[in-house]
Amino acid sequence: MIVTLTANPSVDRTVTLTEPLRRGQVHRAASVTSHPGGKGVNVARVVSDGGAAVTAVLPGADDDPVVHGLRTAGIEFRTVPVTGGPRVNLTIAETDGTTTKINEPGRPLTARQLTELTGLLVEVAAGAEWIVLSGSLPPGVPVDWYAQLVTTLSAPRVSPNGTPRIRVAVDTSDAPLLALFAETSDATPDLIKPNSEELAQLTGLDAVDLETPMAAAEAAMTLIDRGVGAVLATLGAAGAVLVTAENAWFAAAPPIVARSTVGAGDSALAGYLLADLAGASPADRLRTAVAYGSAATALPGTELPGSADIALEAVTAHSLALDRPSAPA
Repeated sequence: MIVTLTANPSVDRTVTLTEPLRRGQVHRAASVTSHPGGKGVNVARVVSDGGAAVTAVLPGADDDPVVHGLRTAGIEFRTVPVTGGPRVNLTIAETDGTTTKINEPGRPLTARQLTELTGLLVEVAAGAEWIVLSGSLPPGVPVDWYAQLVTTLSAPRVSPNGTPRIRVAVDTSDAPLLALFAETSDATPDLIKPNSEELAQLTGLDAVDLETPMAAAEAAMTLIDRGVGAVLATLGAAGAVLVTAENAWFAAAPPIVARSTVGAGDSALAGYLLADLAGASPADRLRTAVAYGSAATALPGTELPGSADIALEAVTAHSLALDRPSAPA
């Protein structure tokens, strides 16, 4: 089973225009759609459609539109009760695939609610193969909360019979991402999924330079050296790289007509996890991630791909020869 945590859920609303967006001008929408969102919710939706067991953990009232959306979709979820509605994330989509996002800060969580959410996650995590900590943190939540959760969830890394217990994946940005690698942090995720900008935040390098596969892989290897199990770095239209302590791989994105990048990273992460649960090799996990991410990009607005949208045969992966120093004799 996969468990996703979405501390900052949202209603993802997309306004599709029939012409380019022009500042200060009046536009008429061709269509408006809304979906339950937040990065962890997106991962849960894609994983569920892929046929794997998943439970979404989030704060939300019983009449919350995100909760209603999960219930309607038949996705298992657990909530910590809160008051007030979720944030609305607005995406303005143009016909050429350009998307402009305006994200609200989110509903604050009290210290008590945060404690309850932590306890609920630990409870639901029992027996899970993957825990996904995904998305931004709402106001009032310490920036190192993900780092604390990684340490808590991954403490019993190996069961008495030697099989892995819980693996933790993290997909976040800015201060919560940086807190994972702070000097005072003991957090060592089994998987992180940065894009080029987030990889730049972690390494101090230029995000534009990291859009090339070799540069991204070499930067990701520095995170492996700091204890991360694997780095799945998504590079937009270029594809993605996967780096572990054993090797590095690159998979180019297949040719598509880009319609929206919203949810592409979440879909890529979901594809990777689905392939991992199926016992796929690292190269095939990467191929599946790129296939899912590309499928999401080819869909309009905030639509997420289903298994029927995936063209795995269109994606190939190959090893990258990284310049690694030799071990001392």
